[in-house]
Amino acid sequence: MSKREPIYKVIFLNQGQVYEMYAKQIYQSDLWGFLEVEEFVFGERTQMVVDPSEEKLKAQFEGVVRSFVPMHSIVRIDEVERLGTPKISEARGGGNVMPFPMPMPEK
Repeated sequence: MSKREPIYKVIFLNQGQVYEMYAKQIYQSDLWGFLEVEEFVFGERTQMVVDPSEEKLKAQFEGVVRSFVPMHSIVRIDEVERLGTPKISEARGGGNVMPFPMPMPEK
């Protein structure tokens, strides 16, 4: 019985949009305040129907080896059993919630 390789669903905010991506590697970066996301996973084209949102993400992240995502942009990270559909959606605002300001570290 072999151990399966984990897949992570990463949800983060980027320029007013919510990105929902899948990756095999996630870890804290040596760059302070960033999370490193590697080995993005996209669904295989086994269907005749093509999702334009997923195609946009594939094109945007084509050739990307590693992404550095600011920790304050992360909404949620889940380890999942199976791959879902990566997508981009508009962030719905209008609320009165603001991100908590974080102090810069002293040298």
